Amino acid sequence: MTGTTALAEARRRDVARRRQRVRQALAEMRAQAAEITISSVAARARVHRSFIHRHPDLRAAVIAAAEDPVTSGPAAASTVSRRSLQADNANLRERSRRLEQHASSLQDRLSELLGTQVSQRTGLGPPPGIAALKDQVQALQQENLDLRRRAEEREEELAAAREANRRLMAGLNKARS
Repeated sequence: MTGTTALAEARRRDVARRRQRVRQALAEMRAQAAEITISSVAARARVHRSFIHRHPDLRAAVIAAAEDPVTSGPAAASTVSRRSLQADNANLRERSRRLEQHASSLQDRLSELLGTQVSQRTGLGPPPGIAALKDQVQALQQENLDLRRRAEEREEELAAAREANRRLMAGLNKARS
């Protein structure tokens, strides 16, 4: 055997031993109903995770074992599949998000109510009858506009009366002269 052939053969034997350790670790973990993940199988087989990822058949076996619950032994009744745990996790995350939103809206509402209450008690905020005051302000503004129109009409009438008086006086002064 040449040097490169011997190295290649040694590498093949090493890969075969590591593959066997992965299969054995997977079988032991299934028998013990342990949590099966690529990381946990790699740790138990004393190989790196990338070794399992580089071998599609090993990766598929680990994923299949992780997704299927143990079907024999005393732990079979209490074992839950990985998919159901992931679904439960997703549902719990969504529920947590909804509860956080609800809590946030309740905090905003409480803050608004407490702020109103404090401003009313201290007198720093708007008076309680602010709507009535706004109506009163609007009515006074309308009354002010009406009074200005009447004043303008009276000024026009006064100007017209003064003009008529000037003409009459001019006509009387001409008649006397």
